Amino acid sequence: MTAPGLAAANLGYAHRHLLGIEGLSADEISFLLDLSENYVELSRRGNKKTALLRGLTIINLFFESSTRTRTSFELAGKRLGADVINMSIAWSSIKKGETLIDTAMTLNAMHPDVLVVRHPDSGAVKLLSEKVTCAVINAGDGSHEHPTQALLDGLTIRRRTGRLEGLIVAICGDILHSRVARSNIHLLGIMGARVRVVAPPTLLPAAVERLGVEVFFDMKEALKDCDIVMMLRLQTERMHGTFVPSTREYFRFYGLDADKLKAAKPDASIMHPGPMNRGIEIDSELADDIDRSLIREQVEMGVAVRMACLDALTQDLRGHNLAVAAVDPEVGAKVGAKVGSGS
Repeated sequence: MTAPGLAAANLGYAHRHLLGIEGLSADEISFLLDLSENYVELSRRGNKKTALLRGLTIINLFFESSTRTRTSFELAGKRLGADVINMSIAWSSIKKGETLIDTAMTLNAMHPDVLVVRHPDSGAVKLLSEKVTCAVINAGDGSHEHPTQALLDGLTIRRRTGRLEGLIVAICGDILHSRVARSNIHLLGIMGARVRVVAPPTLLPAAVERLGVEVFFDMKEALKDCDIVMMLRLQTERMHGTFVPSTREYFRFYGLDADKLKAAKPDASIMHPGPMNRGIEIDSELADDIDRSLIREQVEMGVAVRMACLDALTQDLRGHNLAVAAVDPEVGAKVGAKVGSGS
């Protein structure tokens, strides 16, 4: 049974892949966020599984270590009823000298329906997507983009504040190496938020203001009147050389503590994509503040967003039937109404 409005709603995301946020429209982002809302409701039920993707195969192809993102995608796929395979690159043919294109062509010959790919090199996921016939989701490529993280952050913010447009969001920390920062800058800008970035000069990309952000070097100035404070991890694994004098010095000037947070709005919320380095990027007490920290909500929203992305990218395979209608017609009707009203 298809819920009213959903036959048209499947046009809300007409792309074959999800490789980045850059290039998406506000309507496409809103469509994915609206669809994700329904998977939040589904994931809080006793029976979390559906048969929507039964018979479809998802391969999680991670060339970098990951626990949160890979587990989130695995849960999302299994809750939708798909067969999910996690490829261990440490034991794969890559270690024997096979190229990325060879791997792509080999996997393509197995006819998967979705490839979820994380790779340490920017642009590698796009290259792979050009060599396969299935849908590809970028789970993070180098310092380029991490689209599902930005979507889950956007959903988390929208559920807390009721909107994205007009908010002041400060992204703090290692902007230079952060794909999360880039995807969030794109998404928040597209949705009408005002974005500030704050970091030491060594951790800011050249000409970062071209992305439409306001640049700060002082935390208190950057946090003044902010609605959302988004902290980033120091990505030491991507650093070649010395970018900060010491972690103690870094926390003193750029770590989030109660004193710096006073500059933000009294009800400002705190976010972090994880994993956190407590005492380096953020004070433990603030990270665990049940009234202001959204960090646990971000993890929960991650599964819902990835379910929505898998749903949206497999619609053609399922004859344009959205998951929500198959799971619960009443819930499907709600998202159909949302999309139909343009909210």
